[in-house]
Amino acid sequence: MAATSGPGAGPRRRHLEALAREVEARGLQGLLTEDLMLRVVDPSGGRALLVVAMPMSRIRWSFLWAGGGQADADDPARAAELIARTLGR
Repeated sequence: MAATSGPGAGPRRRHLEALAREVEARGLQGLLTEDLMLRVVDPSGGRALLVVAMPMSRIRWSFLWAGGGQADADDPARAAELIARTLGR
């Protein structure tokens, strides 16, 4: 089942959209893909990563990215800080 229409697609989109606003406030670019992942790019260095939002329980969501990155989706500002550090900002 596609992430864009399956169970959890609405909450997944909301979490990733909130994260996109936070990474953009830090000078990064956030692009929500069709399959509901967030592509985050550092325009100054060209580095990029993909972030997914995954349910960890019935009510808790987390952001996950390569290299073992993880943050609580209830705190997108903290997640954006960690992502910025991962990208060398």
